[in-house]
Amino acid sequence: MPREFSRSERVASLLQRELAALLQNYRDYFKLGIVTISAIDVTRDLAVATVYVTVLGADGDKLSEQMETLQNAAGFFRKELGLKLHLRMIPELRFKYDDSIDNGMRMDRLLKDLDIDES
Repeated sequence: MPREFSRSERVASLLQRELAALLQNYRDYFKLGIVTISAIDVTRDLAVATVYVTVLGADGDKLSEQMETLQNAAGFFRKELGLKLHLRMIPELRFKYDDSIDNGMRMDRLLKDLDIDES
């Protein structure tokens, strides 16, 4: 029997698609770098959506500046989503940095270092 998708998973998928388009359209307006949405988690009551993002080429101060810009623009993006989506309630957006890519690259470097040592 196929697994049914919950409403929160369907809303998360819809939000990811539409929010990615909005981030691309308003990137210059908010002076954002290349921001990628890696995942969105929506609470069961659809009140809060945690948006996990990666920012290409940003580290340290630049990264914290980009994340602050995203969080400050969350209300704007929520309003724009409300105009595009036919949902009774648009979740509050909370942006978090997804460091899984950084961790993967660090692990890859460590493995390569081990490979060199063993030769």
